[in-house]
Amino acid sequence: MDVNMAHETIDERALDQLFREARTHNKWQDRPVPEAKLREMYDLLKMAPTSANASPARFVFVRTPEGKAKLKPALSAGNLEKTMTAPVTVIVAHDLHFYDKLPVLFPHAPDAKNWFTGSASFAEQTAFRNGSLQGAYLILAARAVGLDAGPMSGFDAAKVDEAFFAGTNWKTNFLVNLGYGDPEGLFARNPRLDFEEAARFE
Repeated sequence: MDVNMAHETIDERALDQLFREARTHNKWQDRPVPEAKLREMYDLLKMAPTSANASPARFVFVRTPEGKAKLKPALSAGNLEKTMTAPVTVIVAHDLHFYDKLPVLFPHAPDAKNWFTGSASFAEQTAFRNGSLQGAYLILAARAVGLDAGPMSGFDAAKVDEAFFAGTNWKTNFLVNLGYGDPEGLFARNPRLDFEEAARFE
């Protein structure tokens, strides 16, 4: 492979699809999302970086009536309809015992698991931070494979944990509705901060 290829800017159409024209969707077309499309999305997001390749995020793709019924009591009123009508709702969670996978994921450091087993708070911070990163990668990967996304808070995480993760080490972070968005449900786009308001050079 030509090493210079890795440093070329992707084309304008791709940048629009990933960022500039992408929107958070609240209304969905009555169009199913194939399992193969979700697997394609995951195979992209899993390649993005995490600390020590820890990959602590765990994803539950809620797409059956039974799954939606389990999720419904945890949702705020404002998120209820758009979640119940979304073809897929992803519970983005993280595994507090992610370090059990490190012998496979980070094999060149045989003692990597010990970095985390001695401090539950350090392990939790690492899981949450890197799981959040992976949730963001999921949104971009979804857009890359032609899906629309509607990430959200506005739910009771404890209820989601009880319904889906009881007896496990998984903890809910946030939710992402996935599907093919209906433009009629879009709000006017809100402003963003300019560089000078949000960043600086040192």
